[in-house]
Amino acid sequence: MTAPDPHSAPPSLLHAWLAALAAVARDKGVLLLLIGAPVLYGFFYPWFYADEVLTHVPVAVVDLDHTSLSRQITRFADADPRIAVRMVTGSERDAQEALWRGEIEGYAVIPAQLKRNVVRGENAVVSIEANGAYALLNKAVQFGFAEAVGTASAGIEIRKLQASGQSALQARASRAPVQLQTVALFNPTEGYGSFVVPAVALLILQQTLLMGAALLAGTWVEAGQHRASATTWLGRLLALSTLGWASGLFYFGWIFVLHDYPRGGNPLGALALLACYVPAVAAMGSLLGLWFGNRERALQVLLWTTLPIAFVAGFSWPVEALPQPLQWLRWLLPSTSGVQASLRLNQLGAPVSAALPYLCALVALCAVCTAAVLAKARPVNAAAR
Repeated sequence: MTAPDPHSAPPSLLHAWLAALAAVARDKGVLLLLIGAPVLYGFFYPWFYADEVLTHVPVAVVDLDHTSLSRQITRFADADPRIAVRMVTGSERDAQEALWRGEIEGYAVIPAQLKRNVVRGENAVVSIEANGAYALLNKAVQFGFAEAVGTASAGIEIRKLQASGQSALQARASRAPVQLQTVALFNPTEGYGSFVVPAVALLILQQTLLMGAALLAGTWVEAGQHRASATTWLGRLLALSTLGWASGLFYFGWIFVLHDYPRGGNPLGALALLACYVPAVAAMGSLLGLWFGNRERALQVLLWTTLPIAFVAGFSWPVEALPQPLQWLRWLLPSTSGVQASLRLNQLGAPVSAALPYLCALVALCAVCTAAVLAKARPVNAAAR
């Protein structure tokens, strides 16, 4: 295939857009990345978090007290939906070995003379050990036992107040004079899927479009078609952005609804985000493809960047815990601004002004990458002048 004649008239923007879409349709690898992968990930990735909340996590109770109070705590723990008591033992060593074998995910130690200390009004501590290697399991064990012990403690306090002369209604009011009801506003189920998938969706959009654009640009370099007019490249970027916008609408308008994730807080703001986010990713992908200059190399390098990018995006790992250079370099990635803006606009329902710095960062990144693409891929006769 020969390079285009530099003296020929440049095609119109519409012609360049249609030609780029036709090139995507002919390239099965790019077509799979830009259309197949987002659809596949949209159904496949949320499936792992379909249950949202962990329930009936196996635990053990180490009862060293052997009183009615310790048995009551055990019954409350077994009734809690978060945990399921699989073993009651008088030896902490047995519980530790069961935890190491993976038979349970945690245990509570009810100390000796617990009831005696409670009756005397002395401090009584029930220690809880959980599998810290898995945050969700650890949380379920800690909360389950805390609720069981808290329920037993509340009953004891109410009985003490009744013994001092208060009625049952007065005792309940004295024990909790201010009623507290905790409601998670933007994640009502407090599920892990509702927390992680809306943020990861922006990463999926970025990585699939980034690799697809780099792959296509690398193909144009290999075929000698990368040096073209500004109009041609703007049409190519518009074509890539069109497919990216379709994927973004697929996630925001269907996948989030299908899995009932928090969404729709600011629909117009979410559309504004996609309008800024997708062209920035398309321009960066094209620039990387031109830089690599090879179809396969672009895919080989970008394929392994997803996990590091997820860690620096700011939703799964505290930004303050990152080294200072990474805290600055992460803003060179569209996902850093995109994820933060999406969580504010699509999940929290914040006004556009709250996400304006992130949108401006995306526009600036898009402008810089687009200018770099046009400079690197300008026709030979223009480069010679």
